[in-house]
Amino acid sequence: MNATGSIESEHPKLDTIRFEVIRNVMHAFVEEMAAALARSAYSTNIKTRRDHSCTFFDARGKMVDQASDQPSHLGALVFSVPAVLKEYGVENLEPGDGVLVNDAHRGLVHLNDVCLISPIHYHGEIFGYVANAAHHVDIGGRAPGSIAMTTDIFQEGVIIPGVKFVKGGEIDKDMLKWFTANVRGKKESAGDLRAQVASNKLGARRIVELLDKYGVEVVNAAIEQLHKYTECRVRHEFARFPEGIFEGDAYVDDDGITDQPICIKAKVVIKKGDMTVDLSDSDRQRRGPMNCTFAQTYSSAAFPIRALLPPDLPMNDGFYRMVKVIAPKGTVVNCTYPSAVVGGWEVGQKTVEAVLRAFSKALPDRVPAETKKTILHIAFGGVDPRSQEYYVFLETNGGGFGARPTKDGVDAVQPALQNAENSPIEELEVGYPVQIVRYELIPDSEGAGKFRGGLGLRRDYRFRDHEANVTILADTAKFPARGIFGGRDGRTARYLLNPCGKNFRDVGSKSTFYAGPTDIVSMQTPGGGGCGDPREREPTAVLDDVRCSKTSLDRAREVYGVVINPESWSVDLKETSRLRKTRGGTRGRQNAAV
Repeated sequence: MNATGSIESEHPKLDTIRFEVIRNVMHAFVEEMAAALARSAYSTNIKTRRDHSCTFFDARGKMVDQASDQPSHLGALVFSVPAVLKEYGVENLEPGDGVLVNDAHRGLVHLNDVCLISPIHYHGEIFGYVANAAHHVDIGGRAPGSIAMTTDIFQEGVIIPGVKFVKGGEIDKDMLKWFTANVRGKKESAGDLRAQVASNKLGARRIVELLDKYGVEVVNAAIEQLHKYTECRVRHEFARFPEGIFEGDAYVDDDGITDQPICIKAKVVIKKGDMTVDLSDSDRQRRGPMNCTFAQTYSSAAFPIRALLPPDLPMNDGFYRMVKVIAPKGTVVNCTYPSAVVGGWEVGQKTVEAVLRAFSKALPDRVPAETKKTILHIAFGGVDPRSQEYYVFLETNGGGFGARPTKDGVDAVQPALQNAENSPIEELEVGYPVQIVRYELIPDSEGAGKFRGGLGLRRDYRFRDHEANVTILADTAKFPARGIFGGRDGRTARYLLNPCGKNFRDVGSKSTFYAGPTDIVSMQTPGGGGCGDPREREPTAVLDDVRCSKTSLDRAREVYGVVINPESWSVDLKETSRLRKTRGGTRGRQNAAV
């Protein structure tokens, strides 16, 4: 890329127009892979929530492109695919083969994220690889959904070190039989594996079509140019950031085994167009499952950086080579074998917030307040009284997005590393013996501010005519989403059994228990932090929230200083002005600065 931003290639057959065509076609291919995977999958987790990622690598194991589904896999496949190929040996791969792997300590994340890597052969040579990762609803282990509190990775489920699952285009029946014998959701897992195989076949076929049209030499030249183009753009954007060392932190409630919180400390170093995220001061790894592999940590550190760059920036090796992450071995952000890691994404979410908090000091006009900052897993299983077959279900729930310097936070979303949807009630109730008795926004759960945080949501489960084994793996019950620049903190999460009954119990954010047919399990998710002084919020915006039952009349008066007449649904401007002048500022905790 020259000074004017146009593409210059040394290859005579690769001009700017052809380069743009090829790079956009390659991106279309990985997006098509992702769509095919979602449409072919059996589990709600993949077909509806789209908890999967699809990628294309060149022959050297450098990422060429990836679909825009799960930010949590931003760095995971970047590390895992080359590592698995090196260990397995590319010379052992024949046309139509596929290697299956989920071992967290082989460069991946937690065991539920199962990865399939397939070579692309062209005229007898390996041109590249397509790979996808998909979160399986169950991978074995101690409890349904495979998200129980564990102390080593062996308790978390089946560990797949990198085995040939597909041979000559066909799934190895013995391998499939072995896999499904060790998981609870046998039908869903078998269907999801077939969908992963189909997705890779489609991607390999599309790349071959591209090679037939343009030839190996031209496509390779386009890939090399794409990497250079992306690196140049990233370097240019980094050079626009203010130089310096900026620090931020975030806390996990506990490690799932003890009540001791986990601290993540991020130091972002920006100097002469280079950027490093240093997590060296984070806590040592824990005995419980709240540990990250380096791949998880890299994804978590890379995401906020990517979010601060132009949205049209291609995602490939040119970006990843520019993002340096320091995470010493033996810490919660780079745990050692055989540490438990199933809760690693909770640590990852806090890493995102710690990095963003550091950036808020460098780029205060571009960074939001803290989000719900938790994945919010719930999994359950039991014997379906309708079919007498064992079932298992896993999902995550949305919460409040942090307020932005110019906008409110979004209500009940799955932001940051997730980019997933809340599961539709209809799909859940039709497919499983579960009833959702309440599904609603939680009023007054926002972090108040000139721009308020998003609201959390409440989702109450009842298990029809049977007893279910339930696990909650979540967070933000102790440390709320913090506001910035005078904004208030959001409401913390609550995880309750029988919230309105005589057998009420706070089950906490990390627990496994049984729930009978008369019990109610209530997931009440966190609100996002606010931005700016709540007394500076537009009174009409407060009125809108009151009319939508997002904010109560009392909160409007006490926190925002806005007096509303409920009979006419209008703001009493005179009384509001008097109230704001006499009380001058907000009550309770607020953050004058980040």
